[in-house]
Amino acid sequence: MLTIAIQNKGRLNEDTVALLADAGISASASHRKLISDAKGFPLHVLYLRDDDIPQAVAMGVADIGIVGLNEVMEKGCEVEIMMSLGFGACRLSLAVPKAVDYPGVEWFNGKRVATSYPKILKDFFKENNITASVHEIAGSVEVAPAVGMADAIFDIVSSGGTLIQNGLREEDTVIESEAVLIATPGLDEDKAAALDKLMFRFKSTLESRGMKYVLMNLPKQKVKDAVAILPGMKSPTILPLANPEWVSLHVVLHEDILWEKIEQLKNIGAEDILVLALENLIK
Repeated sequence: MLTIAIQNKGRLNEDTVALLADAGISASASHRKLISDAKGFPLHVLYLRDDDIPQAVAMGVADIGIVGLNEVMEKGCEVEIMMSLGFGACRLSLAVPKAVDYPGVEWFNGKRVATSYPKILKDFFKENNITASVHEIAGSVEVAPAVGMADAIFDIVSSGGTLIQNGLREEDTVIESEAVLIATPGLDEDKAAALDKLMFRFKSTLESRGMKYVLMNLPKQKVKDAVAILPGMKSPTILPLANPEWVSLHVVLHEDILWEKIEQLKNIGAEDILVLALENLIK
């Protein structure tokens, strides 16, 4: 049985529990628990702070974990990154007061920079030959320049609204981050096999997100035109109908192009178009 470490609360906890649920695995979302057993897969769930997850996995306390790539990079623990999970997207960026005339990263020479990610920042400054004073702050990094604790900050940015509220301007993105699945190096054969099965479920679930299953009736003589519009994953499925002049066409489409393609199909005579949610896509 595998033990997975997940964040004990917050948005990443919610997204992780949702991913598990979509993969047929029921896990408690409660941050009041330390550990629980999941249903639908042989899995112990360990609830930890996000910054403790890389270390727990590296030590083998948990076999696998779901955590932001930024935490993996900051902790520098020996773990294997197995796959990206497509949620929890953010970036770690340098930000300066709005009034600053910013010429480039060389501006940071001799400056004080507040951050909760000192390792990533020091590595970045070293790579760019910048000599700056890095001050580690546990929380509320964005207020440091306003209270005189720092000249600039290095912090997580999602929408950028918090920076604007504190009179800051984002300048340089150092890393792009999202949630990743990590594993203890050298899992034994049984745990490695279980991890492969879990990753198969995750991949199928993630590939199905944003996809729609579309069915329609179409004049038989328009099949070639429809195939040109809708190549699908390989090609659309064409099934005969009781009326020999018509066929039923089935295809999987991403929601980004769904309505554009439906309009094109209607223009060539498609009727009775039905759009269904796609729960899982298994290749």
